[in-house]
Amino acid sequence: MNNIRNIAIIAHVDHGKTTLVDALLRQSKTNLAKDIANNDCIMDSNEIERERGITIFSKNAAVHYGDVKINIIDTPGHADFGGEVERILNMADGCLLLVDAKEGPMPQTRFVLKKALEMGHKIIVIINKIDKEGARPKFALEATLELFLELGAGDHSLDFPVIYASGRAGKAGLKTDLDKMTDIAPIFDAILQHIPSPIADKDKPLQILVTSIITDNFKGKIAIGRVHNGVIKTGQEITHINREGQSKKYKLVSLMTFYGLNRIEADIIQAGDIVAVAGVPDITIGETIADPENPEAMPLINIEEPTVKMTFIVNDSPFAGKEGKFPTSRQIRERLFKELETDVALRVEETDKSNWIVSGRGELHLAILIERMRREGFEFQVSRPQVITREINGKKMTPFEKVFVEVPEKYHGIVIQKLGSRKGELKEMRNNGGIIFLEFIIPTRGLFGYRSEFLTDTKGLGIINSTFYQYLPDPGNWKEREQGSLVACESGPTNLYGLKNVQDRGILFFGHGVEIYEGQVVGQNSRPNNIRVNVCKTKQLSNMRSKGEGNTEHFNTPKTMGLEDALEYIGDDELVEITPKNIRIRKIYLKEIDEKRADRKNK
Repeated sequence: MNNIRNIAIIAHVDHGKTTLVDALLRQSKTNLAKDIANNDCIMDSNEIERERGITIFSKNAAVHYGDVKINIIDTPGHADFGGEVERILNMADGCLLLVDAKEGPMPQTRFVLKKALEMGHKIIVIINKIDKEGARPKFALEATLELFLELGAGDHSLDFPVIYASGRAGKAGLKTDLDKMTDIAPIFDAILQHIPSPIADKDKPLQILVTSIITDNFKGKIAIGRVHNGVIKTGQEITHINREGQSKKYKLVSLMTFYGLNRIEADIIQAGDIVAVAGVPDITIGETIADPENPEAMPLINIEEPTVKMTFIVNDSPFAGKEGKFPTSRQIRERLFKELETDVALRVEETDKSNWIVSGRGELHLAILIERMRREGFEFQVSRPQVITREINGKKMTPFEKVFVEVPEKYHGIVIQKLGSRKGELKEMRNNGGIIFLEFIIPTRGLFGYRSEFLTDTKGLGIINSTFYQYLPDPGNWKEREQGSLVACESGPTNLYGLKNVQDRGILFFGHGVEIYEGQVVGQNSRPNNIRVNVCKTKQLSNMRSKGEGNTEHFNTPKTMGLEDALEYIGDDELVEITPKNIRIRKIYLKEIDEKRADRKNK
């Protein structure tokens, strides 16, 4: 196994992971002419990752350096996607920790680094972007060392090698002088020197732990995992052992390995390498592919249980089916259950033909799923998010999170105030060069909708990350929304005249000329009750006045409600309508008479 190295790469999205890996690919001995020509870097973040500044999806690539194959595994960096972090790291024997020379390590790398240290992985620290204006490589290294100490790293882990690099320039070295660097080779040399070769026995019966699932239009479901023992050959018979311990034999349709950015067909793959196989239709993550003569399952990976749930509902608004390609219950059901194949932290419970209770690791976990489905063309509705409580020793327990905040000094006061009002308890506060580091323990419910508010309060300069802490007694006395909703009493396009007449009652969500329907929430009332309003009202004309008269009144800028804003805003009697083009808030009962009738029944 001396000719294989398996490394996981840990980095914040904007710390140069894509450009560095691209440089490794270009300067390796791997034939990458086609890949580079197409400029299709597998580590490149997708649209949602770039927007949110987090890594969501794991990816694989491989390069050859000399006679050594180096498998590069990208890891999700956010705790809400921690369901796959541990299993992804199981494929690796060491990690590259990529740190921006100006910004230093980000809190969201804390979760993955902690897991890597717990698993005993050797860490190589790469201080990247040393050519960036304002780069502080010394500061970045000191901050990284501090992070290791905070995570309780032992002497072995603290003795990490350090490489300075510019991914954009394709150069690296042991010192910060970019002019003396020639190529990226020092990173390759460090990998070969410090990352151990995989521990595996080719003479033992075959064992592959499935860590990822992807789908192919021609090959169907493809299972990706590391060959822990034995060898695997194309067309051979294997045994699939599911999570319940049941076994079933299959013949492999396709055997692939990673080469550059692609999966290529292989005849045989040795122990310690990473493999992709097709031909096992019902396989899922965490299960084992084993030798048919000596089938032995790998230990199951413990997955954190979901803490937040919401109901997904077929869209039945007056605009249903007008904006989405996939609005039917069959299409939504298929998409949700397909997600289970690749997301082990997700749960889907079917309640009836048009309702599904979807549970995940956090509000962000579910919001990302909703956003992905929306961009794929799906149309549906979701209910208010709710925490999943437990009864422990006869007491009602609710999930709590450990929250890490990094924020400029002038904004830390508002963060402490806001998290305190959400029942957060400040555990630690440190000042490092004008940057305040805060640590809170807060109920999961208290974080609902806070991330967008946090970015506004800190002018986009703050960083927040959270990880599950434990179940604790529910603090109770939750402050519900004090304001009611402004609800449209008729359908049609919004009119400036009608909007101006209503704006003094609260905060509007729409401007002029937006198509709305009766029962849609058009704003937030300044008072606790709901009010039906007519924002479609037009000015009546007469012989004595014209349309333009009396329009000197100022119209306030409406508040734009994004997905997470809407999820935080809605009450138990409201839904969020999700389409590729719009996010709308609506009452469950659109007509006022139906709403009143339902209120009487519930009393």
